[in-house]
Amino acid sequence: MAALNVGATAPDFSLPLMDGNTFSLKAAVQRGPVVLAFFKISCPVCQFTFPYLERLYRGLNGKGVTLIGISQNTKEDTASFNRQYGVTFPVALDDRNKFPVSNAYGLTNVPTLFYIDQDSRIGISSVGWARFDIDDIARKAADHASLTAVQVFSPNEQVPDFKAG
Repeated sequence: MAALNVGATAPDFSLPLMDGNTFSLKAAVQRGPVVLAFFKISCPVCQFTFPYLERLYRGLNGKGVTLIGISQNTKEDTASFNRQYGVTFPVALDDRNKFPVSNAYGLTNVPTLFYIDQDSRIGISSVGWARFDIDDIARKAADHASLTAVQVFSPNEQVPDFKAG
Protein backbone atom coordinates (compact mmCIF):
# COMPACT_ATOMS: atom_id res chain seq x y z
CA MET A 1 0.00 0.00 0.00
CA ALA A 2 1.42 3.39 -0.98
CA ALA A 3 1.35 6.48 1.23
CA LEU A 4 -2.00 8.22 1.28
CA ASN A 5 -2.54 10.59 -1.62
CA VAL A 6 -3.48 14.24 -1.79
CA GLY A 7 -7.21 14.66 -1.22
CA ALA A 8 -7.57 11.63 1.05
CA THR A 9 -8.95 12.10 4.54
CA ALA A 10 -6.15 11.87 7.10
CA PRO A 11 -6.79 9.05 9.58
CA ASP A 12 -7.36 10.40 13.07
CA PHE A 13 -4.99 9.24 15.82
CA SER A 14 -3.55 9.99 19.22
CA LEU A 15 0.04 9.17 20.17
CA PRO A 16 2.25 9.79 23.20
CA LEU A 17 4.71 12.67 22.85
CA MET A 18 8.31 12.62 24.01
CA ASP A 19 7.44 15.07 26.81
CA GLY A 20 4.80 12.71 28.26
CA ASN A 21 1.78 14.53 26.83
CA THR A 22 -0.46 13.17 24.09
CA PHE A 23 -0.79 14.44 20.51
CA SER A 24 -4.27 14.25 18.97
CA LEU A 25 -4.63 14.96 15.26
CA LYS A 26 -8.31 15.83 15.71
CA ALA A 27 -7.48 18.48 18.32
CA ALA A 28 -4.52 19.83 16.33
CA VAL A 29 -6.43 20.41 13.06
CA GLN A 30 -9.01 22.41 14.98
CA ARG A 31 -6.21 24.93 15.64
CA GLY A 32 -4.82 24.91 12.09
CA PRO A 33 -3.02 22.79 9.48
CA VAL A 34 -0.70 20.01 10.62
CA VAL A 35 2.56 18.76 9.13
CA LEU A 36 3.28 15.12 10.00
CA ALA A 37 6.88 13.97 9.52
CA PHE A 38 7.32 10.21 9.88
CA PHE A 39 10.87 8.98 10.44
CA LYS A 40 13.22 6.30 11.66
CA ILE A 41 16.45 7.32 13.38
CA SER A 42 18.66 5.03 11.27
CA CYS A 43 17.40 6.52 7.99
CA PRO A 44 20.09 8.71 6.34
CA VAL A 45 17.47 10.69 4.40
CA CYS A 46 15.59 11.38 7.66
CA GLN A 47 18.86 12.58 9.20
CA PHE A 48 19.29 14.91 6.21
CA THR A 49 15.66 16.13 6.28
CA PHE A 50 15.02 16.88 9.93
CA PRO A 51 17.37 19.89 10.31
CA TYR A 52 15.43 21.52 7.44
CA LEU A 53 12.13 20.71 9.16
CA GLU A 54 13.55 22.35 12.28
CA ARG A 55 14.16 25.52 10.21
CA LEU A 56 10.55 25.37 9.06
CA TYR A 57 9.37 24.95 12.65
CA ARG A 58 11.40 27.92 13.86
CA GLY A 59 10.24 30.03 10.92
CA LEU A 60 6.60 29.34 11.73
CA ASN A 61 7.22 30.30 15.35
CA GLY A 62 3.97 28.76 16.62
CA LYS A 63 1.77 30.73 14.19
CA GLY A 64 -1.14 28.29 13.81
CA VAL A 65 0.56 25.43 11.95
CA THR A 66 1.55 22.35 13.95
CA LEU A 67 4.68 20.44 12.93
CA ILE A 68 4.96 17.02 14.55
CA GLY A 69 7.56 14.32 14.07
CA ILE A 70 6.41 10.72 14.35
CA SER A 71 9.20 8.36 15.35
CA GLN A 72 9.22 4.65 14.68
CA ASN A 73 11.84 4.14 17.40
CA THR A 74 12.07 3.96 21.18
CA LYS A 75 11.81 7.06 23.32
CA GLU A 76 15.50 6.83 24.29
CA ASP A 77 16.74 6.43 20.71
CA THR A 78 14.45 9.21 19.52
CA ALA A 79 15.75 11.56 22.24
CA SER A 80 19.30 10.90 21.03
CA PHE A 81 18.28 11.59 17.41
CA ASN A 82 16.59 14.85 18.45
CA ARG A 83 19.72 16.04 20.25
CA GLN A 84 22.04 15.03 17.41
CA TYR A 85 19.98 16.71 14.66
CA GLY A 86 18.77 19.72 16.67
CA VAL A 87 15.08 18.79 16.66
CA THR A 88 13.07 20.93 19.08
CA PHE A 89 9.59 20.51 17.58
CA PRO A 90 7.25 17.97 19.22
CA VAL A 91 7.83 14.31 18.41
CA ALA A 92 5.31 11.52 18.94
CA LEU A 93 6.12 7.84 19.28
CA ASP A 94 4.44 5.28 17.01
CA ASP A 95 4.44 1.81 18.59
CA ARG A 96 7.70 0.37 17.26
CA ASN A 97 6.34 -3.19 17.19
CA LYS A 98 3.12 -2.57 15.29
CA PHE A 99 3.34 0.99 13.88
CA PRO A 100 -0.45 1.56 13.87
CA VAL A 101 -0.30 5.17 12.67
CA SER A 102 2.44 4.56 10.11
CA ASN A 103 0.36 1.68 8.74
CA ALA A 104 -2.83 3.75 8.70
CA TYR A 105 -1.01 6.33 6.54
CA GLY A 106 0.30 3.65 4.17
CA LEU A 107 3.99 4.25 4.80
CA THR A 108 6.40 2.28 2.67
CA ASN A 109 9.48 4.49 3.20
CA VAL A 110 10.68 7.24 5.50
CA PRO A 111 10.81 10.10 5.68
CA THR A 112 7.22 10.61 4.66
CA LEU A 113 5.60 14.01 5.12
CA PHE A 114 1.94 14.98 5.05
CA TYR A 115 0.48 18.48 5.09
CA ILE A 116 -3.02 18.14 6.51
CA ASP A 117 -5.48 20.97 5.95
CA GLN A 118 -8.01 22.04 8.58
CA ASP A 119 -10.69 19.93 6.89
CA SER A 120 -8.52 16.87 7.69
CA ARG A 121 -7.70 16.36 4.01
CA ILE A 122 -4.15 15.65 2.90
CA GLY A 123 -2.89 18.67 0.96
CA ILE A 124 0.65 17.37 0.36
CA SER A 125 1.97 13.81 0.48
CA SER A 126 5.75 13.45 0.12
CA VAL A 127 7.92 10.33 0.33
CA GLY A 128 11.70 10.68 0.67
CA TRP A 129 13.37 14.06 0.28
CA ALA A 130 11.82 16.33 -2.31
CA ARG A 131 12.95 19.95 -2.06
CA PHE A 132 9.92 21.08 -4.06
CA ASP A 133 7.60 19.50 -1.49
CA ILE A 134 9.43 21.18 1.41
CA ASP A 135 9.11 24.52 -0.45
CA ASP A 136 5.41 23.81 -1.04
CA ILE A 137 4.81 22.93 2.63
CA ALA A 138 6.64 26.11 3.68
CA ARG A 139 4.53 28.21 1.27
CA LYS A 140 1.23 26.70 2.42
CA ALA A 141 2.19 27.07 6.07
CA ALA A 142 3.33 30.67 5.60
CA ASP A 143 0.10 31.52 3.75
CA HIS A 144 -1.96 30.07 6.59
CA ALA A 145 0.11 31.90 9.21
CA SER A 146 -0.03 35.17 7.21
CA LEU A 147 3.76 35.26 6.98
CA THR A 148 5.51 36.62 3.91
CA ALA A 149 7.74 33.54 3.73
CA VAL A 150 9.44 30.90 5.81
CA GLN A 151 13.16 30.63 5.03
CA VAL A 152 13.98 26.91 4.94
CA PHE A 153 16.92 27.13 2.53
CA SER A 154 19.67 29.73 2.48
CA PRO A 155 20.12 31.44 -0.91
CA ASN A 156 23.63 30.05 -1.56
CA GLU A 157 23.00 26.64 -0.02
CA GLN A 158 23.47 23.65 -2.32
CA VAL A 159 20.50 21.38 -1.57
CA PRO A 160 19.59 18.41 -3.77
CA ASP A 161 16.16 18.32 -5.36
CA PHE A 162 15.50 14.67 -4.50
CA LYS A 163 16.79 11.82 -2.33
CA ALA A 164 14.95 8.51 -2.19
CA GLY A 165 13.74 7.48 1.27
